[in-house]
Amino acid sequence: MTFVLVAMVLGGFAGVTLTERLADASFLSAVIPEDGRGSLVIGGIGLGALTGILLPLILLGLFRGTSKTTRLRPPEAWLKLLGLLFFDVYLLVVTVVVAQLGWALPEGLTRLISVFAIGFSWIPLAVIPWEKFGLTSSIRKQFTRRSKTHGSHEPD
Repeated sequence: MTFVLVAMVLGGFAGVTLTERLADASFLSAVIPEDGRGSLVIGGIGLGALTGILLPLILLGLFRGTSKTTRLRPPEAWLKLLGLLFFDVYLLVVTVVVAQLGWALPEGLTRLISVFAIGFSWIPLAVIPWEKFGLTSSIRKQFTRRSKTHGSHEPD
């Protein structure tokens, strides 16, 4: 638990550093307004912390299993890592889009709006029926198989 929390905090710092460097020394430097840099910090915290918390959990899932949960197989782990990468890119795009409000709004208001916009940007991804695309977790598949074999429709 301590390892995962430390990885989350360090990931948040790394995400802030990454997004600020994107605004300073990359092609995004001309696109990001000065009053929108706070949005990049907020998005960097979310991006880095999410990666910092999920990456160790996915890697630990490859090597550790319990009697209730099995270890992740490599294809499942790659799929989860690919999903994490997709979500990180999605969050970075949302961060850059929200930072554009800095052209029209003052810095404080831009930061306030970006907290809500970036913080709730995951909701459209949460309502997508991932089961229709075959992207369910193995735990959910095992649970539904076990329920059908035991004849119980209630969770354990």
